[in-house]
Amino acid sequence: SATMPGSLPVNAESCWPKDVGIVALEIYFPSQYVDQTELEKYDGVDAGKYTIGLGQARMGFCSDREDINSLCLTVVQKLMERNNLSYDCIGRLEVGTETIIDKSKSVKTVLMQLFEESGNTDVEGIDTTNACYGGTAALFNAINWIESSSWDGRYALVVAGDIAVYASGNARPTGGAGAVAMLVGPNAPLIFERGLRGTHMQHAYDFYKPDMVSEYPVVDGKLSIQCYLSALDRCYTVYRNKIHAQWQKEGTDRRFTLNDFGFMIFHSPYCKLVQKSVARLLLNDFLSDQNPETANGVFSGLEAFRDIKLEDTYFDRDVEKAFMKASAELFNQKTKASLLVSNQNGNMYTPSVYGCLASLLAQ
Repeated sequence: SATMPGSLPVNAESCWPKDVGIVALEIYFPSQYVDQTELEKYDGVDAGKYTIGLGQARMGFCSDREDINSLCLTVVQKLMERNNLSYDCIGRLEVGTETIIDKSKSVKTVLMQLFEESGNTDVEGIDTTNACYGGTAALFNAINWIESSSWDGRYALVVAGDIAVYASGNARPTGGAGAVAMLVGPNAPLIFERGLRGTHMQHAYDFYKPDMVSEYPVVDGKLSIQCYLSALDRCYTVYRNKIHAQWQKEGTDRRFTLNDFGFMIFHSPYCKLVQKSVARLLLNDFLSDQNPETANGVFSGLEAFRDIKLEDTYFDRDVEKAFMKASAELFNQKTKASLLVSNQNGNMYTPSVYGCLASLLAQ
């Protein structure tokens, strides 16, 4: 049988650094905010449209004293000072952002000002840009660097930061701003499991910024939600297949379900979409269960949905309602606590999911 280029001998794992993950984490967001109830009044929409419909209480915004560079400078300096770290212990620094204020100069090079006193200029990495995914790409790159032959024994620093603002209209209440810095290294308290990343990549024009002089994105709201939910379906499927294969190797032959997660955190454009995403994952569990128990338990009363197809259900209100109800307990136990920053500050774009992580850890 043909082997993949990366079919490592079993003992190769023993030379990798152990327990690579997040060693320290810092979050920063602006002190100014818009109260969403006031925005509802100002926009002349029904009371509750933003607060209940979207699940948002407040939206952070930057004054003219702050920009993407200052947000990232602040969060890095806070992380380094709070953890008593010297700048020469950083060997890689990568910034995930889609807030582009220069078409050539990276935010990463601006952050190098903080390194001047230490004399450390030997720092790999630049900026990574693709909508809200840049921070995650930067984090994966940091982990990959530490587990590679390029690693020189120092920490990697990952910064995710953005300022999310929209033109007036439906999307405006889903803005926000902030930055998260993560120190990545071995022997971490928060470990990334090896070989269990599930990815979905696709070409779509759901959210993009083609106008170089405007900071406003072009958004197709409906397509954007469809892209989010279909990517969630695909990533969960890939993840479950990988963990199932791993379990089989270890002699356990059972399906992975949401019960196996301690917590579930999501990229949060607005809190209500996250709640719908938990329901979506439960729908995935339900449809992949050969013999779901519909008489009682989490799937009780759902037998009518046995034969639906995932791709036909993105905007099916009946399915959404039924599975949001069925997943309410899961959401309250495993996800709700992660939405503190999202609810109070809004969508930070690249740092959004890591703001959810910070929220969860803080509680």
